[in-house]
Amino acid sequence: MRKSSTVAALTGLPVLLIALYALSILLANVTLNTFIPLPLFGLLSVGTIFFAAVFTLRDRIHRAGGLRAVYIAIALALLVNTVFALFVGTPWRFIGASFLALLVGELADTGVYQQLIHRNWWTRVLASNAVSVPLDSILFTLLAFYGDMTTRDIAQIIFADILAKYLIAALFAFRVRAADRAATS
Repeated sequence: MRKSSTVAALTGLPVLLIALYALSILLANVTLNTFIPLPLFGLLSVGTIFFAAVFTLRDRIHRAGGLRAVYIAIALALLVNTVFALFVGTPWRFIGASFLALLVGELADTGVYQQLIHRNWWTRVLASNAVSVPLDSILFTLLAFYGDMTTRDIAQIIFADILAKYLIAALFAFRVRAADRAATS
């Protein structure tokens, strides 16, 4: 009987999207302190490249499974990433910064997205990302690196993270939009 209740709880959830969401955050956290210097200004965390997919994946989860599925995805990602970080000995500073930035950023994004649920998908994505991308980037970077890096380096990380997240999330969103249009044509 327990097995059937578990299956019933998963019915209607976009399980693959939720798994990809948690995996993207895990990959971002594993590579969070490896940086690529940008040509003029900016230090791009390799983790940002993975994390940028999170915004579009969460929006897809919202669209496919609703608000409940988003909350399940966020909770699962927090759990998986915290357990993994503890298992591999990630410093507490990074664990706390990641947990708090993920929780605050994702809930803010979800709140904006939900408020605009009556609008088209593109508007919901752009508006919710406009709030969550800088919030997540600033909060995580300050909590993870303040006191260990110079103010200039922190500013470069925040700048590069926001820029990269917007660009990568936009590419994902354009791809999703094009696929949706092709499917309905």
